[in-house]
Amino acid sequence: MSDTVVLPAGTRRRRKGPFIPPLLLIPFVIYNALGFTIFGGSPDGWSKQPGVIDIPMVSGVTWSMTWGDILLVVGLVCLFFEMLKSTNTGRASLPEHMLSTLLLIVFIIEFILLKAAANSVFFLLTIMSLVDVVAGFSIAITGAERDVSMD
Repeated sequence: MSDTVVLPAGTRRRRKGPFIPPLLLIPFVIYNALGFTIFGGSPDGWSKQPGVIDIPMVSGVTWSMTWGDILLVVGLVCLFFEMLKSTNTGRASLPEHMLSTLLLIVFIIEFILLKAAANSVFFLLTIMSLVDVVAGFSIAITGAERDVSMD
């Protein structure tokens, strides 16, 4: 006599959409494109430039956003959509997690080795990539445990 595990068909919806590369690739590419062209490879260009957007506040001071601040906002928006993307388990989720991990490794290597990446903006983008990888795998494992239940 053998034990048979029966998994009900169609109990969990799988994502049928296309493969989507890691969205944190967007701020990574923007950082490298601007950092090595406009800012000339200097890590100071992201935070010590005059404000890109200056907004007068009611308190009387002017709030300035630098290029680094804007890029961090772009990174946070991408991280939000990465979290949404990781809640869907499907066939493409494993390659997407692997590419997110590869992107984290590239972030870390660039932060350690390149002068242009040695600043707080790039460090925070690296931390966002780390959060993406850890949360993505955690959510995927939790979803997998829910999909397979043996009674």
